[in-house]
Amino acid sequence: MADNSAVKDSAVKDSAVTKDSAVEDKGFPWQPGTATGIGSLPGTDPMEAAHVVAAELADFPHLAELPARGPGADMIGRAAGLLIDIAVDTTPRGWRLSAERPGRDIRRARSMLSQDLDAMEEVLDGYAGILKVQVAGPWTLAASLEQAHSLTPALADPGAVADIAASLAEGAAAHVAEVAKRVPGARIIVQYDEPSLPAVLEGSIPTPSGLSRVRAVDEEVVRDRLRTVLSATGRYCLVHCCAEAVPFGIVRGSGAHAISFDLSLLKSSDLDYLAETAEAGLGLLLGIRGDTHTPATMARSVADAWRRMGLPPATCAPQVVITPACGLAAESPHAARAALKRVREAARILPEIMEEQRLWSSRKPVGGTRSSTRRCSTPSTGTTCSTRPRLTMVNMMRGSGS
Repeated sequence: MADNSAVKDSAVKDSAVTKDSAVEDKGFPWQPGTATGIGSLPGTDPMEAAHVVAAELADFPHLAELPARGPGADMIGRAAGLLIDIAVDTTPRGWRLSAERPGRDIRRARSMLSQDLDAMEEVLDGYAGILKVQVAGPWTLAASLEQAHSLTPALADPGAVADIAASLAEGAAAHVAEVAKRVPGARIIVQYDEPSLPAVLEGSIPTPSGLSRVRAVDEEVVRDRLRTVLSATGRYCLVHCCAEAVPFGIVRGSGAHAISFDLSLLKSSDLDYLAETAEAGLGLLLGIRGDTHTPATMARSVADAWRRMGLPPATCAPQVVITPACGLAAESPHAARAALKRVREAARILPEIMEEQRLWSSRKPVGGTRSSTRRCSTPSTGTTCSTRPRLTMVNMMRGSGS
């Protein structure tokens, strides 16, 4: 299994990054101006989906997921099919742990994944570049699987969660090895989907009756289980969370190399924590809702957020990948392809916009006023962050053009 050295050797660095930025010594496996997809697409034809991804996201393709095919092609079913020595089957409500050996449902899930891999292998024949695969993360999986002899989520049983994390780590490593064998020139990036992570931390996962919730999980345990899975593949790994209240501190502490989220869901109070994550050198896959926006306005929304955080303009394009806000399975095939095209065009515009911002910033008079600084506590960690400009309402209004 390859380690991260190959990724770091091929990473692009921007010579204009300021010396006081933590990004200066961090490499990213993508080129500036890159876009990718989240994972799911509409339809049921793996070959068609692979062709769409290769055509629209040639610089950063991903293994498409087609949940419209039914149980086993969905995010939870696909991850369940990767589990080692843990049996899972379907119920009218979804998926559950089983005391039996893997049955028809898991065989179906594995068969559909094999079809997806066959299509990807054919379409990406000879490809040499970065390639992303997606796997449900351990906490979303534990929150979505019922226990074997009750309707209660596996999340409520710490022992079951530990077993799921260990099994998923082993299964994800085997999956990545299979992808590497099929596309030997690819540098594989692994995305762990964790839409349930904020609810796990808040204690808001419902019990079967809906009258109570599964108790919140200790933050250190959340980090440890994530770390177990993220470290298993030896690849560049990211955590994707398209829910509100993204736990940036937890993701940083888990050893993730990057984080993916919906930019439109961030509140003003989240920008400090996003800035700390950027300064820590994590890659940022920023989801943009583009159905009512042009590629130019999508790119400018990223640039505006960067300016509001007070980060050096030169660090943005190398560090950021633009994506759709979430999966596209609910869209029509035409709309999904158009969404991928928009994020690709927005990503290509971003470096030019940030260069203009950098030049504008360099021409500002020296000695201008800056907002006060502070030390803040990172949510879900309790650790203090480095001193940086406070995001006051005046600064935010300036940043948004008000």
